[in-house]
Amino acid sequence: MELADRTWPELGAYVAEESVAVVPLGSTEQHGPHLPLATDHLIAEALATAAADRTGFLRTPTVDVGVSPHHRQFHGTMWVDPPAFRDYVESFTRNLAYHGIDRVVYVNAHGGNVPHLREVGRRLHRAGEVYAIEWMWDESIPGLVDELFAHNGPHAGPKETAMITHIAPELVREGELETARDGGLVDLADSGSVVHGARTNYDAIDNSGNGGFGDPTDVTPEKAERLFEAAADQLVALLEWLDAQALEDLMPAAHVDPQPGSARSGGTRASGAQPSSVHPDGTQSGSTQSDGTQPGSER
Repeated sequence: MELADRTWPELGAYVAEESVAVVPLGSTEQHGPHLPLATDHLIAEALATAAADRTGFLRTPTVDVGVSPHHRQFHGTMWVDPPAFRDYVESFTRNLAYHGIDRVVYVNAHGGNVPHLREVGRRLHRAGEVYAIEWMWDESIPGLVDELFAHNGPHAGPKETAMITHIAPELVREGELETARDGGLVDLADSGSVVHGARTNYDAIDNSGNGGFGDPTDVTPEKAERLFEAAADQLVALLEWLDAQALEDLMPAAHVDPQPGSARSGGTRASGAQPSSVHPDGTQSGSTQSDGTQPGSER
């Protein structure tokens, strides 16, 4: 179910029974001379859509600009500063929580977003508002990636080339695959970017003159399909697992006993109690919707 394609009554019916949302996130950044700048967000959206179609869970619109300043030297790369990215993702996730969503999977296809999505999830978890976790597609199938490709590369290499070959083959510049390999960095061990245990590089261009890593010529349509389907299977399994969990098991555990202030005179907050959540518009969690019902009223 795609959120943007639905009416508000249809979405009301969804949150009356379900509470899971899938949020695809990527980037708009260089991916060598052979792949489009849309690579990451195309991958995230395709996987999120496939999983949502198979499970019936809600998919939000795609966030297609992420934290990519390390690719800024290449034409067209767009990025947002990390604090702005974190605040934006946290804000719209709270929007989802206001409408009754209490568990979210960030379907991520850009490594630069990972620490920031983890931090947003940590903030929301600590507040007890919503359980949000980051999922990076290639980290769900590392064994298969290693099996299929001799030189993976962390960026614009065979695994991303394979995904775009499966999702949008017309966007792969097949005539540039050898150029991407020969003008990039095939083996990370040759980068020389670690000196006496310290990482000395900050930007992609420090290691690859054309922005590519690994050997993208090692891709076939058969490998591409196998990679995509395996990642989609992992995402479906994660969503089904998440849906099956009791919410209280996902929320923060109570402080260990003895409770802070338990021996003081006067009342104290009950063990594990959470303050009510106030949203940016000034409403509190549990505010009545326009039709007078609460999200999740039929769960």
